[in-house]
Amino acid sequence: MSGNGRKKTPLVAEKRYSGATPTKTAAPKKAKAPKKKRAPRAKRPAPKGVLGWVARITRFFMRVIWGVTWRMGVVVGLIVAGAVGYFYTTLPEDVTALLDARTRGSVTMLDRDGKVYAWRGETYGGPIRVENVSPHLKNAVVATEDKRFYRHFGVSPRGIASAIRINLSEGRGPLSGHGGSTLTQQTAKLLCLGIPYDEGAWESEAAYEADCRETTLWRKVKEMIYSMALETRYTKNEVLAIYLNRAYLGASSRGFAAASQRYFGIAAKDLNPAQAAMLAGLLVAPTRYAPTSDLERSQARAATVLKLMQEQGYISMAEREEFTNNPATLSEAAQARAGGYFADWVMDTGPDFLTKDTTEDVVLKTTLDQRIQRAAEEAMKEIFATKVREGSAAQAAVVVMSADGAVRAMVGGRQTKVTGAFNRATMAKRQTGSSFKPFVYAAALDLGYTPNATVVDEPITINVPGSGAYSPKNYDRKFHGRVTLTEALAHSYNIPAVKVSEAVGRENVRNIAEDFGIESDLAAGPALALGASESSLLEMAGAYAGILNGGTSVTPYGILELRLKGDDEPLMGQGGGLGERVITEEAARYLVYMMTQTIEQGTGRRADIGRPAAGKTGTTNSARDAWFLGFTADYVVGVWMGYDDNTPLTGVTGGGLPADIWREVMVRVNEGLPVHELPMLIPQRAQPQVSQTQPPPEQTAREQTEAEIRAAERARRQAEREAQRQQRQQRRRQNGDVAERILEDVLCGLLGCR
Repeated sequence: MSGNGRKKTPLVAEKRYSGATPTKTAAPKKAKAPKKKRAPRAKRPAPKGVLGWVARITRFFMRVIWGVTWRMGVVVGLIVAGAVGYFYTTLPEDVTALLDARTRGSVTMLDRDGKVYAWRGETYGGPIRVENVSPHLKNAVVATEDKRFYRHFGVSPRGIASAIRINLSEGRGPLSGHGGSTLTQQTAKLLCLGIPYDEGAWESEAAYEADCRETTLWRKVKEMIYSMALETRYTKNEVLAIYLNRAYLGASSRGFAAASQRYFGIAAKDLNPAQAAMLAGLLVAPTRYAPTSDLERSQARAATVLKLMQEQGYISMAEREEFTNNPATLSEAAQARAGGYFADWVMDTGPDFLTKDTTEDVVLKTTLDQRIQRAAEEAMKEIFATKVREGSAAQAAVVVMSADGAVRAMVGGRQTKVTGAFNRATMAKRQTGSSFKPFVYAAALDLGYTPNATVVDEPITINVPGSGAYSPKNYDRKFHGRVTLTEALAHSYNIPAVKVSEAVGRENVRNIAEDFGIESDLAAGPALALGASESSLLEMAGAYAGILNGGTSVTPYGILELRLKGDDEPLMGQGGGLGERVITEEAARYLVYMMTQTIEQGTGRRADIGRPAAGKTGTTNSARDAWFLGFTADYVVGVWMGYDDNTPLTGVTGGGLPADIWREVMVRVNEGLPVHELPMLIPQRAQPQVSQTQPPPEQTAREQTEAEIRAAERARRQAEREAQRQQRQQRRRQNGDVAERILEDVLCGLLGCR
């Protein structure tokens, strides 16, 4: 019988157990029911017709786009990684090599007491690290420029997206205005993506920096890649150190170390929150917010930075209120606005390769006395505020120097706090007028005449070849008869000055003026005696210093010592400006006496300062220029006044406003100083006249003999002077050759000539 194919279970008898209760047979386990498989979801039927066709096309393109996108992403990622790796290899291992951004050096100027008063060039305060600056400075910079600096990888997508959104909402292009740059990207821009400045490749350094600041899309991409390379090569603090050293902060200061010194006169490690906030606030617009340009605007910007610091937890609300109510202020040197006219002049007098074009950091110790400089500036402001009509465009200049030519103060115009402006004390060449007359009388005194010698003030006509008759007139249109040389100079009579000049020889007068330092072309005719020639105020003040010091020429100078920063030995020095003797000491002392009478009883009475002083007024034709120059035993002060366009002054002569300015300067300069007597010689008796008229018939034979002796003596002195002049010219040429060789040696020492 056939079965059903199943195997039968064998029959087994139950096992019996004696003395034991039989156990229950375990119930067979129930077989687990098989898991029910989830029924597949019914597929949504594909749309038919046009919709189905569009769906299939869309899916196809999506698959293609996705395939291309992820492959391009991989390729772009590899390219970016390669670019980052390339820039990584170009970066130096030691970050110190990237800290100094300058292609030129700086000049730090010290006054006569060794205090800093001015800077030129891009000042660099030396390398600084995040670890050795004030923590307030680090916090202020991060809070202002990139609050997520320590959390991103060099680029902030969130910041870029936010910047683009703001730019578009304000109607600008996506890359115009807000850039969304991180601090690292700004550092990359400061490094110009690693491209160094090359004088041969760029028209100027300004053009190079403009290219570095370019904001095209491609430039932005390269900037991002370079930023990531920076973050890969250096730590966050090292990247920030590059930024702190390279950022430009206005007033020619490069880096926060230089800016701390420039504005506050302290090191970067000593900055308090108010000062740090002011410096960080400059980053957005260094020139606009520089405290030397507008202190109130800079303080308002600093208050905004303090607000950001408080919101980000760097300072408390109490600290914010304290430093907002007590903002940072400028140091005394910063308030001086970089030295003004004096600093500009010093930069022009030094060698260019160590001043204007220096590639080194140079320290100049100068002759400036800041107390005297303030005195000159205050005196000019006082007179223009109280005695010059409002709206007048008249200008003035002041020079103060010592008897050896050391310039102690210089004001080149009414606007005293300027830099790079037209300096009327050194650049303007103007007719000197009667202030030239002391050199006429110096020639006569040097030939043996004394202040009591007489000359007749009377009508005179001189035939000038090529020009015709020349008939000088006095300012008051009067004739005063026989007067002494002292009276003629004190009252500034023109006719006696011309007659004395003709008597002693125009060439002699010209030589004396030139030897005293007036280098301008001097007139050849008789008008030479009346100051028809042009000169600068600095030249005239130097010439008067020669009279004060006993008849020795001086060269005005402002540099005492020049050395490289960090070196103790100076490259060059100046011990004084004294030169050759021009007139005898006796003649100089007589001339000083004659000039004291100008202030005591002559045209310069308004210049009386209550202590011994000597001077001379000067007014040119039509009053286009007005001068007063004079001195005490300690200082020479020269004042010029006029219009830049040669417009005549109204009611102004040298004995008026210029004498007032001179008096105000001298009173302030001599305040607190002991009274010193002038080095003068007072004549004891009347001396023979210096007149072109024939001697009176009653002149005795003895007087005629004395006149002949004096004429012979004058001829001898003129011959001696001419010989001395030729010797001086020869020495100057030789000294010029020596100076040229010394300069060449210095250059070779710096540049390594073979």
